[in-house]
Amino acid sequence: MPEGFSGLLTTAVFLPLAGALLIALLVKGDKRVRAVAGIIALAELVLSVVIFVNYDRDAAGFQMVDRVTDWVGAPSLKIDYFLGLDGLSAPLVLLTGILGFVAIISSFFSVKQRVREYFVWLLVLQTAVMGVFTALDFIMFFLLWELELVPMFFLISIWGSGRREYSAMKFVIFTFLGSAFMLVGILVLYFSTGTFDMTALPESIEGARLLLPAGAVFGLLFAGFAIKLPVWPLHTWLPDAHTDAPTAVSVMLAGVLLKMGGYGMIRVSATMFPGVMDDLAWLLATAGVVNILYGAVVTMRQTDLKRLVAFSSISHMGFVLLGLSAVAGAASSVGMTGASLQMFTHGTITGLMFLLVGLVYDRAHTRYIPDLGGLASRMPALAVGFLVAGLASLGLPGTSGFVAELLIFLGAFPAWSWITAISATGVVLTAGYILWMIQRTMFGPKLERWETLKDPSPWELVPVAVLVAVILLVGIYPSIVSDVFRAGVDPIAQAIQNVPEVALR
Repeated sequence: MPEGFSGLLTTAVFLPLAGALLIALLVKGDKRVRAVAGIIALAELVLSVVIFVNYDRDAAGFQMVDRVTDWVGAPSLKIDYFLGLDGLSAPLVLLTGILGFVAIISSFFSVKQRVREYFVWLLVLQTAVMGVFTALDFIMFFLLWELELVPMFFLISIWGSGRREYSAMKFVIFTFLGSAFMLVGILVLYFSTGTFDMTALPESIEGARLLLPAGAVFGLLFAGFAIKLPVWPLHTWLPDAHTDAPTAVSVMLAGVLLKMGGYGMIRVSATMFPGVMDDLAWLLATAGVVNILYGAVVTMRQTDLKRLVAFSSISHMGFVLLGLSAVAGAASSVGMTGASLQMFTHGTITGLMFLLVGLVYDRAHTRYIPDLGGLASRMPALAVGFLVAGLASLGLPGTSGFVAELLIFLGAFPAWSWITAISATGVVLTAGYILWMIQRTMFGPKLERWETLKDPSPWELVPVAVLVAVILLVGIYPSIVSDVFRAGVDPIAQAIQNVPEVALR
């Protein structure tokens, strides 16, 4: 059982929250608020890089553990303050640091009202997500999972556009519904095993008599993760939330909040119920291909740039489901490694896409694709960013999107050959709508109304450059991230593959 207190993960989780309190209580003036928020975001980025670099991929178990037993002062409840890092969470911590920095920097010029509150909520959101990826006590995991709702609601409803109140409320209702099921599953596990320790639960569940069948508990927990990913037909909150959220919030929502769902499926569902995961792998594969094709087909019909990127996220999250399902029939963890890498790469690619859409909207004041055209001649740097994001999204070799999808297909084909073959058509559809979008907006006929448009300033291009660099680095040298993921998912995949061939557990 991991013990100790290094303090590194605690600092990473609560530094943004400390920054939010500092801004809320002491910092005055919009310029100073932006400066302090930027310093905090940069420090968090540096800290996340340090954590990732210092993770030992050859060492088994959890590292950099921060643990305080009897955290709430009630020994009988066995609730601990428990943070830890393994190969699954280390890259996601890095991703959160990168996108948190990008979100803060990209908001410097776009947010002009209630600036102090905006950056406070954005920093609180980063603490919640960072905590979810490192919490190893189920109660702590759940509290941080719920904490994310508060800043998201205010960020969309106050600084959003369109039907922002409706979209914010819809997001909260859907997530709350999933959380309610999740809480029931957590309580069933606690009263059946007597522990909230997520590292001890897999072994405790094997020897325990659960209050509900294992399949039912799996379903309760999985429901919360499926809504967050999201899995069709639980996806309807996503396009509205993305469309009406401010740019930086869309970056965080697509980049890391959706990944909380995929992370939960691996950390909780697959790790604690390998037998059920093995039995229901066919259902995950089916849901994956539905997500891929449904999301791609609906994306092709969009005329709003933001809704196009939002629906494409539904399609790309289907590849995560396909990769997770592959571990049941394959003799390796390649599919699950690909699914994990897909979460990382999708975060950077879609985050870049939303960032660029926001920059276009700030200048043209429209996201309606038929009204745009010939923007590359007016904004060449922005056009290069769109090309990189678009080509990475469709999986061009040399970009991070290609590596993730390749690993998923290599892992899934031995288990589900026909489903994988059908899913591969999603790549073709992705190429169709991405190239169509870029051609219509960047390289279509030059329109006189856009003659005065100019490229973003060098400062505004900093977050764009950061994400482009990550996409190309992982595309050229994927093992820098994939090897870390593999170290984390190998034990989980082996546990699923070693499950005896019996009925639903």
